[in-house]
Amino acid sequence: MAHVRLCNITKRFGDVTAVNRLNIEIEQGECFSMLGPSGCGKTTTLRMVAGFEDIDEGEISVGDKVFSSSAKKYYVPPEKRDIGMVFQAFAVWPHMNVFNNVAFPLQIRKMSRTEVTERTRRAIKYTGLAGCENTFPNELSGGQKQRIALARAIAINPTVMLLDEPLSNLDPKLREEMRFEIKDLQRKFGFTIIYVTHDQTEAMALSHRILVMDRGIVQQIDTPINIYKNPANKFVFSFIGLSNFLPAEIHEGAIYLEGAAGAGPVSRQIPPEITEKKMTLAIRPAEIDFAGEGGLRGVIRKKTYLGDIIDYRITVGGLEVRVQKSRRKGVYQEGDACMLKFNRILWYDREAS
Repeated sequence: MAHVRLCNITKRFGDVTAVNRLNIEIEQGECFSMLGPSGCGKTTTLRMVAGFEDIDEGEISVGDKVFSSSAKKYYVPPEKRDIGMVFQAFAVWPHMNVFNNVAFPLQIRKMSRTEVTERTRRAIKYTGLAGCENTFPNELSGGQKQRIALARAIAINPTVMLLDEPLSNLDPKLREEMRFEIKDLQRKFGFTIIYVTHDQTEAMALSHRILVMDRGIVQQIDTPINIYKNPANKFVFSFIGLSNFLPAEIHEGAIYLEGAAGAGPVSRQIPPEITEKKMTLAIRPAEIDFAGEGGLRGVIRKKTYLGDIIDYRITVGGLEVRVQKSRRKGVYQEGDACMLKFNRILWYDREAS
């Protein structure tokens, strides 16, 4: 049985439907990420699970407890849901030291002093803040402040942890370190994570499954590898990873880039899924190789070093094609002619969104 269930959840703000008939089932101990552009409904969904927003339609339950139900006109307030939440802002109290910041949610639950101390010390230990108990937030780094927020959420022993872009205010190196720490904390404490982020790398690194949303509607729920390799539609392909979308057309039994017939065919075989004369070709920059004779002719317009990767912008006819290759596989210079081989192509209707 799923641990967290969202059944036909709908939320409206005036005439705008922020979340439209959303259905999710999340297993105990799963890290489930929600991805999508700003305004797609992912944070609103998280706030409904937390109880900060009530639902207009549907039902939310965790374990065998119903938290919100429009049919039953039932709503459990946030403080009674025993859900941990970590926000994008560090949300630490500047006038309290680390120990008191972490202990405060336990104190307002009127727990005994012994239990408050025990839980607080354990949460501080496992979030790497041991030795900082008497330190105030203005003496700490951004990463340490975010650890306070994590420790405070862990201290209440939640079965579900909600994280709303918790690492976006950290520098890239610290963000990467904190990803591993969050994963380690989940293994130690066994809680379920619902993680909202716009950072695809974070979602790929942390998640068992990812939900991709657009305009309040689910586009795909799947494992990270399937989201990347087998996107459900053009929107998912465009949102996850880098992409080329190129207009293509069938001419004399072969497929050419539109307006670039002189560069040679993309393929002399027409896949069975192609039913129109004109379509959109979708391919990842890493799925394009430099080839010898018989490839698609182009000219290197721009070359950018990205560490071990070189990012090429290549003109093919009147179109620009983006290619990323290891710098160990030979280096072309701007202005060089080249041949391209397209390896793994997906095809979409021109009208597909």
